[in-house]
Amino acid sequence: MPLNANQAEKPAKQKKVLKLEKQKEVEKKPLEGYDPEDLIFALDIGTRTVVGIVGVQEKEIFKVIAAEVVEHKNRAMLDGQIHDIKQVAEVAKEVKESLEKIIGTTLSRVAIAAAGRVLKTCEVKIEREIEQGREITQEMIGSIEMEAIQKAQLILDEEIAKDEKTQFYCVGYSIINYYLNGYVISSLLGHRGKKIGVDILATFLPHIVVDSLYTVMAKIDLEVISLTLEPIAAINVTIPKDLRLLNLALVDIGAGTSDIAITKDGAVVAYAMAPIAGDELTEKIAHHYLVDFNTGEKIKICLSAKSENITFVDILGKKNTIKRSEVLEVIKPSVELLAETISQKILEYNHKAPNAVFLIGGGSQIPGLTEMVAEQLKLPKDRVVVRGRDIIQNVKFKGKKLAGPEAITPFGIAITAQMQRGQDFLAVTVNGKKVRLFNSKKLTVADSLILVGYNANQLIGRTGKGISFELNGIKKMLRGEHGKAAEIIVNGKTASLDTMLEPGDSITIIPAEDGKNAQAKVGNFVSQLRRGKVSLNGSVIDISTTVYINGKIATLDSDISDGDVVEVHEIATAAELFKVCEIDANEFNIIINGQAVNCGYILKNEDVIECKWKEKGKEPVQVVDIPEAEEHEIVIDEIKVLNSDVEAVELNQNTSPLVMNDFASFNVTVNGKAVAMSSEKLQYIFVDIFNYIDFDLSKPQGNIVLKLNGKPAAFTDAIKPGDVIDIFWDK
Repeated sequence: MPLNANQAEKPAKQKKVLKLEKQKEVEKKPLEGYDPEDLIFALDIGTRTVVGIVGVQEKEIFKVIAAEVVEHKNRAMLDGQIHDIKQVAEVAKEVKESLEKIIGTTLSRVAIAAAGRVLKTCEVKIEREIEQGREITQEMIGSIEMEAIQKAQLILDEEIAKDEKTQFYCVGYSIINYYLNGYVISSLLGHRGKKIGVDILATFLPHIVVDSLYTVMAKIDLEVISLTLEPIAAINVTIPKDLRLLNLALVDIGAGTSDIAITKDGAVVAYAMAPIAGDELTEKIAHHYLVDFNTGEKIKICLSAKSENITFVDILGKKNTIKRSEVLEVIKPSVELLAETISQKILEYNHKAPNAVFLIGGGSQIPGLTEMVAEQLKLPKDRVVVRGRDIIQNVKFKGKKLAGPEAITPFGIAITAQMQRGQDFLAVTVNGKKVRLFNSKKLTVADSLILVGYNANQLIGRTGKGISFELNGIKKMLRGEHGKAAEIIVNGKTASLDTMLEPGDSITIIPAEDGKNAQAKVGNFVSQLRRGKVSLNGSVIDISTTVYINGKIATLDSDISDGDVVEVHEIATAAELFKVCEIDANEFNIIINGQAVNCGYILKNEDVIECKWKEKGKEPVQVVDIPEAEEHEIVIDEIKVLNSDVEAVELNQNTSPLVMNDFASFNVTVNGKAVAMSSEKLQYIFVDIFNYIDFDLSKPQGNIVLKLNGKPAAFTDAIKPGDVIDIFWDK
């Protein structure tokens, strides 16, 4: 039977469906044959975009399996520095999730790089005697390199202490030279000798720059396994070791910064940063044509295209079409400034024009920039070139994304992570969370807490709020309970923030506990409340005692709040009774219950009191009428102010609640002001001072700086009377 058209098409459709299913099956298994543990996931968090790469090392080739690029929705980064952590984390998460869909597995570890925004470098040479005849191993080389990095960190810390208080963190280093028995050698591995040495160039960035990167990664559940500097990552893939014999300059022109690396005599000899890049050109376009920043960025990108006309809508809603040549003329002064700034930085660090200059990064594609840089350095035009992905050796990637000069740094981060795998990091756990620290110095518990973003407020227990009030005209203060400081435990033993760490250490932090706020009731200060009446020369007088808080009747259970005025009205003795009744006791004989007494007699309920003139012939005493207390009032025969469990301190009128006169035997100076600490403890440590000063640790405004008698201090340092303490935020 002949087939109809529909029947004839059916097998073809089935084949097509099968083909598509096979294609999808292939797409779902991009990692087939690979161990997920071998994957390298690299993120390049730039000022304009976040770029992600997933790849794996295959012998000499680094194979890129997937790549993704997502632009920031807003200007969440400026000059290479994260300003809005939440927005940057959202974009980074979008890149991560997109790559996870492509490769079909979850990404949990990442390699990142920091821009050289506030870059500092330190060159250090270390030499060490070794056992003669012993073969030099990789462990020996790694050990001397780490020793050099730690020495560089110490040198930098000493220099910084003189001028500024910002903490710097080592983000990478380059080997300038190795030495064997005093002579330069390209590799120490496998040789034998009696002395080895290394000359390194270590690079450092402020903790705040590194912290923000780690915080973003933590927010999207990524563990940082490699951290480097962007120019280090770029130079690792653009200028191989055999080309570093030449004097070359690599300039990575991004959106916020232009990072520079210089090679000579087989090594990287300098890193630098120019605080000017593509965003300056975008801002110039935005101001000139009245467009928002994103539109200005699109106009700038069009300059690298072949189309001569550029169309856009300005903020007034007007559609404009302009010539590409016109925009180039508008931004020409900014491009000249960019070229001049980059050239001056190169000359500053290289002391002369290099043999050649390689430009990479998105900003390198601005028409005319290479010619301007060549002119500034007095180099032939063909000695300043833009390099794209094609320059990278031993990298395999078939995707169309990341083909231009903007692809260099992302690939460099991934390959640098592969090169550093298993090196340079010290792994510890903090409250069960694994943390990797760059082993650039003797690392402490404090370093690990910084990188996990531990809230400093949870390290110091705050003292509870106090209560200040008046009791019968005398100022009193009740202190809140002292807070309990955090407990720091390393490998099961009590430790401190300054405890040095070793690989594999387990750190447990039991958060601090705040002290309870002061609480007081009338019953804490008044006891033996009773009702009572006496008869004075035939008149019945109520001698009940009443308590008032801010003019209102109070009971034993009434709470006393901050600022309250507490008044206790009492008639406890014969003298107080005569005073209230306006009787001059010196003119009378006092008879109570038939017996003569003096004015100090303590009155009792139902006492019968007679006042008789000492001089005969005078009129009987007239008693001033005293109204009886209402039924609900509390009255007493005797009232006592108690020393309750909560400390009460009498204050002079001009005494601050934080500086108690009665307990001021432990005096220190904090930020130029005298502070008296209670003498209830025999020994205080630095952290105790926060119980006596108003310093809010819950809202960090930079790195906290602690000084004791002019020298850097730790929270656990002991303090003595007379010490001078400085505490402030380094912004």
